[in-house]
Amino acid sequence: MEAPATPPSRAGTPPLLTAPRPCSIARALEIVGERWSLLVIREVTLGVRRFDAIQAATGAPRAVLTDRLANLVRAGVLDRVSYREDGTRARPEYRLTQAGRELSPVLTALRQWGDRHLSDEAGPPATFTHVGCGAPVRVQHVCAAGHLIDDAREVVRTTREAQAAETQNAETQNAETRDAETSATETPSDLRPASPAT
Repeated sequence: MEAPATPPSRAGTPPLLTAPRPCSIARALEIVGERWSLLVIREVTLGVRRFDAIQAATGAPRAVLTDRLANLVRAGVLDRVSYREDGTRARPEYRLTQAGRELSPVLTALRQWGDRHLSDEAGPPATFTHVGCGAPVRVQHVCAAGHLIDDAREVVRTTREAQAAETQNAETQNAETRDAETSATETPSDLRPASPAT
């Protein structure tokens, strides 16, 4: 349930919450928000799947990397799969699950923001293009109807409780409308023609 809020202190100021706001962003950050986690996902997305290679590409301390990989496997973001090369013992490699692949737009958004705001004079360190046409890959805000959203102020947040209330109100209004339509089509009994006497 949404945390209760105190009234705004002045016009235009959002109300102050009295408890942390329930949010899917916070839940996601519990899994991928720790340092190194997104870099691990970046490397696996790029096809780097083995521990030593991931460690070299990210610079993560080995003990920390072990912990992050275990957490991502436990959360269902990565799968741990054994492989064996000739003459060696079996070792693990890591592959993205469906949930992990769905983080690709998150990586793209972070890269896009970093390219725009944090690049040095030489420019972004790498570019990413669509194999099919060669155009740069980027993320955009688009609503389900296909409208491009350039300003976050065009997005309205509706809580689960508010959505449920809206649905309940709509159902109530629909039921009242049906009842009114039914009543309008019914002929009162005192206005109906009398049945002929037998």
